[in-house]
Amino acid sequence: MVDVSDKQDTKRTAIARGFIKMKSATVLAIKENQLTKGDVLGVARIAGIMAAKSTPQLIPLCHQIKLNDAKLEFNYINPNTRFL
Repeated sequence: MVDVSDKQDTKRTAIARGFIKMKSATVLAIKENQLTKGDVLGVARIAGIMAAKSTPQLIPLCHQIKLNDAKLEFNYINPNTRFL
């Protein structure tokens, strides 16, 4: 790998998207936080932040750089069956 220790800090942005299709009853239970296992979106948010922080360990040849912020958004594409 190339030595990047003398490189100036640069603002970088990464965007990732995923889709999940599920039964409308499951979407409703998630929206109303009624699942027996607890807050699914809260756990997903924490997992996403942990993944962002672990990028240098997960992606080959990725340098460990300072991470200032990680934001995750959950949107309902089709109100009954899909999350973004």
